[in-house]
Amino acid sequence: MVDVNDIKNGMTLLIDGNIFQVVEFLHVKPGKGSAFMKTKLQNLRTGATLERTFNTNIKFEEARIEKIRVQYLYEDNGTYNFMDTSTYDQFELSAEQVGDKKNYLIENMEVEITRYGNELLGIALPEKIVFTVVTCEPATKGNTSTNATKDAYTETGMLVKVPLFIEEGEKIIVTSADGKYYSRA
Repeated sequence: MVDVNDIKNGMTLLIDGNIFQVVEFLHVKPGKGSAFMKTKLQNLRTGATLERTFNTNIKFEEARIEKIRVQYLYEDNGTYNFMDTSTYDQFELSAEQVGDKKNYLIENMEVEITRYGNELLGIALPEKIVFTVVTCEPATKGNTSTNATKDAYTETGMLVKVPLFIEEGEKIIVTSADGKYYSRA
């Protein structure tokens, strides 16, 4: 059991039968009345974020989340298939569980699957991912204003704003947190 005063960012808790990860917390001690804890929590099953306020005498059960390094194999009719490279166990995640991260999945890349007991919750991507530019607009001559960019599409179909010097067939690095161009690979 975890006392509400001991929670930290990133901690996972069981609250009302759901698994939440603490995104933010703030201990508030008003001039009158008792202290309380304001929290911002993310539901690891649905991805929804909510804000809750708790009295300081509440205790929560900590949810032990396991992360497994897996290799992304393929997508088949909205089902994403992964394999644990050490045990060769295969896992399937639905399109809802993968969400927008599907745009970052390249066959044979390594990711982490988060699991609570036998329940698969979702995936965690590497911070930076290397993509190949499949199509992009040609650079327009004279369009050299500061930080000029153009649209480029990766092999997964993701649209990325890239500098004008990037050409089709080049490898680029994209940050998975915001989907922005980072550098050439």
